[in-house]
Amino acid sequence: MKKLHFLIFAMLLLVFIGTGCSNDEGKNETQKDGNQVELTVSAAASLQDALTDIKTAFEKDHPNVKVNFNLGASGALQQQISQGAPVDLFFSAAEDKFEKLVDEDLIDEKNKINLVGNQLVLVVPKDSDKDLRSIADLTKADKVSIGTPESVPAGQYAKQTLENSNLWKEIEDKVVYSKDVRQVLTYVESGNVDAGLVYKTDALSSSKVKLVATAKENLHDPIIYPVGIIKESSHQKEAQQFYDYLQTPASMKIFVKSGFEDLNNKK
Repeated sequence: MKKLHFLIFAMLLLVFIGTGCSNDEGKNETQKDGNQVELTVSAAASLQDALTDIKTAFEKDHPNVKVNFNLGASGALQQQISQGAPVDLFFSAAEDKFEKLVDEDLIDEKNKINLVGNQLVLVVPKDSDKDLRSIADLTKADKVSIGTPESVPAGQYAKQTLENSNLWKEIEDKVVYSKDVRQVLTYVESGNVDAGLVYKTDALSSSKVKLVATAKENLHDPIIYPVGIIKESSHQKEAQQFYDYLQTPASMKIFVKSGFEDLNNKK
């Protein structure tokens, strides 16, 4: 009898364990199904504020998708993607950096768009006592910051502007190079330099600097921000959703409010 009771107990125990495992497996599968898809968007540093607001709105409408930004200089981001970094979308501040990925067949022509534009401006610390009112006045400055031209589009546009204004040779020794345009802004905010050339959107985002001049558009290449889906993205559906969302009226309103120009709805 004791042997019989033991056998019954053992069978019930096995059934209980099996049921528990099955429930755990089902629970794990449910958790797996409910996991968020994480998108990685490599984007120019100057897009940070606008994209943060767009991300909040997008994730509210798409609770199954989490958007992570890899912000930096467009040239450095382009090189990362070329070398195989796992990225879903690329949002560049320069066409030439972006087109390198198209040429390398990493971005499809049908999944890219020139979305927004920007302007190059001169900023000084808010409490500056330097008499810097124009780009020509940079000859009076002791230190001027721009992004590294080889990797930072804003730095490339800045150098073009200074060269075409016949100022480059005169101020080259005063230049403090930065890893991206946001670092230029930080240098100006802190007073570590007398002035910096940044995007209009960056200038508008800071209460610690004064915008004193805007570079003439004919002094530099057009400032255009293309965005596209990386062909090797493992989340094509979600990447397409975010790509489409960036083009919605709600997103464009955020871009324009941040100081960008809507390239697809020019008035």
